[in-house]
Amino acid sequence: MNSANEESTSSLFSETLLADPHGVYANLRGAAPVHRTTTPDGEPVWLITRYAEARTALADPRLSLDKANARTASGYRSSMPPELDAHLLNMDPPNHTRLRNLVSKAFTPRRVEGLRSRIQTITDDLLDAPADRRMDLMDTLAIPLPMHVICDLLGIPAEARLDFRAWTDTLLSPAPAAEESRTAMRHMHRFLTGIIQGKRHHPGDDLLSALTEARDDNDALAEEELLSLAFLILFAGYDNAVNLIGNAALGLLLHPEQMTAVRHGFVPIRAVIEETLRWNPPFPLGVRRFATEDVMIGEEVIPAGDRVWVSIASANRDEREFKRPDDFDVGRGASHLTFGHGIHYCLGAPLARLEAEIALCTLLDSFPVLELASYGQPQWHSSFHKRGLQSLLVVTA
Repeated sequence: MNSANEESTSSLFSETLLADPHGVYANLRGAAPVHRTTTPDGEPVWLITRYAEARTALADPRLSLDKANARTASGYRSSMPPELDAHLLNMDPPNHTRLRNLVSKAFTPRRVEGLRSRIQTITDDLLDAPADRRMDLMDTLAIPLPMHVICDLLGIPAEARLDFRAWTDTLLSPAPAAEESRTAMRHMHRFLTGIIQGKRHHPGDDLLSALTEARDDNDALAEEELLSLAFLILFAGYDNAVNLIGNAALGLLLHPEQMTAVRHGFVPIRAVIEETLRWNPPFPLGVRRFATEDVMIGEEVIPAGDRVWVSIASANRDEREFKRPDDFDVGRGASHLTFGHGIHYCLGAPLARLEAEIALCTLLDSFPVLELASYGQPQWHSSFHKRGLQSLLVVTA
């Protein structure tokens, strides 16, 4: 590795990256497609920053999701307890294939499309509530909508959702206190265990009931797998949808001429969603992977057992793949890597797209005038792992 590469990545995960992620990633892409650096907690990691190499890496079976392939068994410290850690983002085939097939049967396009009317009702209720011309779109729409939707999908009772959101927000905060995080995890584990037991005795028309039935069919889904899946679906279905809706609204607010084109039907709302997923993906880093053998990427050899991160945010703005990659252009029609590539492509992608489609269409239909407020700048979460807004203040008419 050359000294320039070492120097450019020595302080990669720092305040500089938080303040200007796309500028930092542009510099890294210009230097090399892969860089050796350290994670925010000081662990060594290889970071892939260019589109072609990222797309290849996401589908490379030599880059494993199973943490057992870390250099040593204790070389990777998961933040999750074992009973919530046996999910798809920690598995390779054949276990991944078995589990994904079971989840796919329950998470069908029919089930997702069947949520459309419910999502529309929730969205209408949320946007009917504001009486003031000023509002925070995150608090009013982007945050509560996905929480209601994912709880409906899983079959979480309405009376438990405030606690559910509080625990989730604690676990998703950039730097939760260790004791607060452990407490929230215990509450979540106890709660999900009770919910699943209830679904086993009194199943309903919801995803947890479907997954519970899949488990009981020849005992195909172990108890910890069922708990872990519920936990993963909650997080993936909540936080990523929140940030997609917020980032898409921001893209339109910053580009009023494109908002006008959408309002007049010249550009479909789905084009806005796809461009948002490329331009400001909700999760800038892909799931960590571990090399099962020495793997060459670019001019670097990643040794077996080393950890690898794919920078989705960087790959999606690679100048080699996209013209004017920093521009938000709803007419672009280009592909992105936000939901992954290969066997680990995100199962929840159709639901996230549906939520964002309904949220944005209803927002534009409800407010003929929608502008960024002059009294407050959009505030980003301070996190390397997600790209999402804390607040998005707007004025309406």
